[in-house]
Amino acid sequence: MGDADLGLYTLDRRGLIAGLLSLAAAAPAWAEAPAPLSADDKALVDKASDYLQSLDEIKGRFEQTDAKGGVSHGDLYLKRPGRARFAYDPPSGVLVVSDGSTVMVANPRLKTTNRYALGMTPLALFLAKQVRLDKGVAVSAVTRFADGYALTAHDARHPAQGQITLVFGDRPMQLREWRITDAQGRTTQFQLSDLQPAPGLDPNLFVVPQARPVR
Repeated sequence: MGDADLGLYTLDRRGLIAGLLSLAAAAPAWAEAPAPLSADDKALVDKASDYLQSLDEIKGRFEQTDAKGGVSHGDLYLKRPGRARFAYDPPSGVLVVSDGSTVMVANPRLKTTNRYALGMTPLALFLAKQVRLDKGVAVSAVTRFADGYALTAHDARHPAQGQITLVFGDRPMQLREWRITDAQGRTTQFQLSDLQPAPGLDPNLFVVPQARPVR
């Protein structure tokens, strides 16, 4: 296993990779064909799409719980389309930045920096110029709660790559958390708090440094 792989698999256990970037390639043994959505379910999907579309510039806090129960916290910034920053609190110090086309994951403790195409990560779901949960994304379940609902979905083109569950409150409408479950059934939970509009975010928050040439 090379250095890049070591960084990836370590983050898969401890960092944002499990929650946002690295869904396993093997098909889940527990996957079943989803039942057709009802008209009421489709209305909730449309409501979620409209809400995500409205998130132009926001900031907040997050709490991440990985598949082994490890908990970490940090600050998040989103600027649609395409830009995001997740800055983990010490002692982790992991930094995840999307500049609109590339997602960089820097782990100062491991001294690793990895880059991924934005379109190959679930971040693209939130950061698309036009958020559509009815095209390219297959919603397999809508679950209602007393004060909100959850959507479970997967990439319609790559159904073997795991699934994501988005949890919304509707009093008022707000994204509360998302959960990523990979092909091995491992789930990472990403809870949001203090989410608020943040017009005029500093563009430097979303700069991905150029990779250094290999010598």
